[in-house]
Amino acid sequence: MPKYNLGFIGDEDLFTHVKETVEKYRFTIDLKKFNKNLIDPIKLTFDSKIYGKSLEETIELEIIRQMDKSNTNHIGYFHQNIFKYIDSDWEVPDYGFDLINKKEKIYVEMKNKHNTMNSSSSQKTYMKMQGMLLDDAQNRCMLVEIIAKKSQNIPWQVSLDGLSRKHEYIRRASIDKFYEIVTGESMAFKLLCESLPKVLDDVISTLEQTSIQNSVFEELSMISPNLLASLYQLSFSKYEGFDNLVFK
Repeated sequence: MPKYNLGFIGDEDLFTHVKETVEKYRFTIDLKKFNKNLIDPIKLTFDSKIYGKSLEETIELEIIRQMDKSNTNHIGYFHQNIFKYIDSDWEVPDYGFDLINKKEKIYVEMKNKHNTMNSSSSQKTYMKMQGMLLDDAQNRCMLVEIIAKKSQNIPWQVSLDGLSRKHEYIRRASIDKFYEIVTGESMAFKLLCESLPKVLDDVISTLEQTSIQNSVFEELSMISPNLLASLYQLSFSKYEGFDNLVFK
């Protein structure tokens, strides 16, 4: 087992968690997955012409965009689940909050970026946290942001019914400060970031598949030898005349 020497998390636990995250990544895509949310061939036509890309390049970019959107959720898994390896008192519940520590009575909502929530979702989350304090005055709630405006651990201030509200036990913290709370080390998050490239190299070296298997183009060619016609027929197959497209 490689040595990462982070102190607050064991080498094997860190390796295992990173591997679990990597294995969630998408490595295959076919036409069914590509068209899961219904491809817009008109937008792809605009994108191809406006940005001076071939249709093949434009489709490749759309494939990467789709896979990236899916993989972003897996990074959320990484952030959320690592703490149960750091301290067994932390757990990921099935619903309610992203992370809780029943022993310390801490309830956490995690967001990837500080601008993820709009006003309505901020209010809803804050009121949920207020409810936890009403249930038990000893409860503590936190909004933890991975990419925050700055390093902070402050009372979370929101506007409810036109009034500014904040409470000492409902806090807004950047991820580095949350790591400090959990581990007791002020540089814990920095040390993790410094080790992550090495851990990923070690994990990837153990995996059989890390290249993308893409059958989209092959399956599109089975609809029509003309790639653009294939895209339009994929989306508009039930429309009149689209079984016989002739592009100018």
